[in-house]
Amino acid sequence: MTGRAGEETAAVYLRSLGYSIYAQNVRVQRDEIDIIAYDPHERVLVFAEVKTRSVQDADFSPELNITSAKKKKLQRSSRYWIAEHAFEGGYRIDVITVVGDDVADHFHAIDIDPVL
Repeated sequence: MTGRAGEETAAVYLRSLGYSIYAQNVRVQRDEIDIIAYDPHERVLVFAEVKTRSVQDADFSPELNITSAKKKKLQRSSRYWIAEHAFEGGYRIDVITVVGDDVADHFHAIDIDPVL
């Protein structure tokens, strides 16, 4: 399964939760946001990073790729998008892991290292 197929699986999953998908694969300067969605339950914009694996491997789970550097890129691209669109509401950054054809996990509001 490719990353794009995993992103589509994640988008279908988010829709099943009642989220509205605003955009997918959004280029923000040198970064990319996989999915921008709206969570109607918490009333926040969600910037979702999708990590995909074709098969389950306990030693190589998808979330292992969410490094400190990746978190900084997610924060930078989200903040840039917010500024560019003059968005004034709340937001969070989520990570969705896809294994095979299924969502394996959904990490809400991942911890972002403080900007120094």
